[in-house]
Amino acid sequence: MKFGVLVFPGSNCDHDAYHAIKHIHNIETTFIWHKEKELGDVDAVIVPGGFSYGDYLRSGAIARFSPVMNEVVAFAESGGPVLGVCNGFQILLEARLLPGTMMANEQLRFTCKFVHLRCENRQTPFTNAIPDDTILNIPVAHGEGNYFAENDLLKELEDNNQIVFRYCDQRGNISHDSNPNGSAANIAGICNRKGNVVGMMPHPERAVETRLGSDHGKLIFDSAISHLSSV
Repeated sequence: MKFGVLVFPGSNCDHDAYHAIKHIHNIETTFIWHKEKELGDVDAVIVPGGFSYGDYLRSGAIARFSPVMNEVVAFAESGGPVLGVCNGFQILLEARLLPGTMMANEQLRFTCKFVHLRCENRQTPFTNAIPDDTILNIPVAHGEGNYFAENDLLKELEDNNQIVFRYCDQRGNISHDSNPNGSAANIAGICNRKGNVVGMMPHPERAVETRLGSDHGKLIFDSAISHLSSV
């Protein structure tokens, strides 16, 4: 079993993701530079957070054209598990591996804090090990995390069980007060129709040790490991 962590100019959560998988979960992990034209023998791909290419044009818009993304698209279309975190989620949206778009946070400022998440779909490779009724405590850190989709797309996401995470309070209640960025329907993460590609704005790799404030992020990687062990 082997995970690949992409690295773009401006990535700053690649080492966090590597640490979470390699050192906390003891799973073989490798970095994959954005100019690579092959993913190698990896079984899962992590598209990490940060500010790829400085987000100078639009978050994720330039990274989408990196050579490695052609391979990520092919890997995803073949059923390979792909997780995009924060800027990685934005890149997956730009690459059209996931539907919708990101806008500036509703309050027009960078948000960095712990939030609560309710898992709405435990059938994906990255959520299958999350116990029922568990409310996750995981940090966010973004300025453009306001997920937007037209009403027709929101209905489609609901109907196809593609909403994976929603922002909530510590009891699991969905409200505007529990929404850190104004995302439509309190959406914090979604998946594609097949369920093998997941994007989420919160950072599970920053919540894998209790000394960091929470270890709930381990459940995301536990899920991926469990999935890969069963296929």
